[in-house]
Amino acid sequence: MFKTDKIKGIRLTPVQVIPASFLITIIIGALLLMLPFSSRTGEVTPFVTALFTATTSVCVTGLVVVDTYLHWSFIGQVIILILAQIGGLGMIAIAASLMVLTGRKFSLSDRLLLQDAFNLNTSSRLLSFLGRVLKGTLLVEAIGAILYAIRFVPQYGIPKGIWCAIFNSVSAFCNAGMDVLGPNSLADYKDDPLVLSVTMILIIMGGIGFVVWFDLMEKVKEGLRKSFTPSVIWGRLSEHSRLVISFTLALIIGGAIYFMITEYHNPATIGAMPFGSKLLNSLFESVTLRTAGFATFPQEGLNFASCLIAYIMMIIGGSPVGTAGGIKTVTFFLLLMNVRSYVSHRDENVIFKRSVSEESMRKAAAVAVVSLGAVMLMSILLLLVNPVAMEDALFEVVSACGTVGLTRGLTGSLNIYGRIVIIISMFLGRIGPISLVAIFSRNRSDANRIKYSEGTFYVG
Repeated sequence: MFKTDKIKGIRLTPVQVIPASFLITIIIGALLLMLPFSSRTGEVTPFVTALFTATTSVCVTGLVVVDTYLHWSFIGQVIILILAQIGGLGMIAIAASLMVLTGRKFSLSDRLLLQDAFNLNTSSRLLSFLGRVLKGTLLVEAIGAILYAIRFVPQYGIPKGIWCAIFNSVSAFCNAGMDVLGPNSLADYKDDPLVLSVTMILIIMGGIGFVVWFDLMEKVKEGLRKSFTPSVIWGRLSEHSRLVISFTLALIIGGAIYFMITEYHNPATIGAMPFGSKLLNSLFESVTLRTAGFATFPQEGLNFASCLIAYIMMIIGGSPVGTAGGIKTVTFFLLLMNVRSYVSHRDENVIFKRSVSEESMRKAAAVAVVSLGAVMLMSILLLLVNPVAMEDALFEVVSACGTVGLTRGLTGSLNIYGRIVIIISMFLGRIGPISLVAIFSRNRSDANRIKYSEGTFYVG
């Protein structure tokens, strides 16, 4: 399937194949979107616009320079949706699925590549895991589309209503953040509990990760079969699942409370809404900021206190082995644990009575530092080539690198150089953490064979 052997003198490794698969998909998508049948007017779309749209689709970001519902034809929208689905699951997973359907056998290198693509620690039962991911994805997206259709079909009619339901469901689950409803994202549904609730559930399910999905389902089934109490079921979950679920809930609830307080009287966001809608939209904002990209009010209306927390939440993103971006919840939590262990003079980091390996701590630090470095570099470049307000530029770059898709009204006004900077940011945000984990999981290099005497360095 994936040639990791020598090709014309070049030896491709999983670390190279994974980013290359995304890049090739983006280029193919851009070429398809350039063609006249992809635009509503039947004209050729400029390359940079097509490239930007293909990148935001494959990288499941959601930033757009042209309105998805207005510029693209039905065929163009179908191409965008396919690219988003590929981006959410990963090109490697899609290719592997085709191999399974055609009955082709997997080599050892294929299994290792899939393991890296899903960021798993073992290749054991990998094909079974892949099958469950695909079935689970299609099932959840189908249920989401049915629930959306309850609202969209009466409003738009059967053909358009069904298409809007399918598009929104896939986009929400893949954390892509694009829609074909209109120019205001979900602002027209800010008082609609059904649409916003379905969207939040799809975002969260896509963002918590497939490993947590399957662990939770298995333990709940076992608990129901053996009449376990909820506390016993919770205790039987893996430490990873408990960490992801508890920290995700803390971020969602804490973020909702924060936005409710800071934006309560802000007429540009939720200030003019009734109390129930304020609460619903604060909760939605807390969820969508962690790589979803849907919006119920203009993000440029956020005050600076809210923007600061928005930056942090976008950088954190979702959880490992899911469709979300960001440095991931577990990575951020391990950084906090590292600080806590140092301050409390503990020699090890312990979560749910399980110690965290030194390798995991080093991975977390490396992913965070490189990701923050990318944000700083791309922010500087954007300010140099497209001078705008710093808070807007930072919001745009953090949103792109975190594959979030929210903007303070800047995306459409970017010049060609600014768009290229954001294209690069989205690509780095999608493949950066994956590639870093793959790189850091390699066997120790020959450099580790050389040991040096310990030096004295003053820190802090």
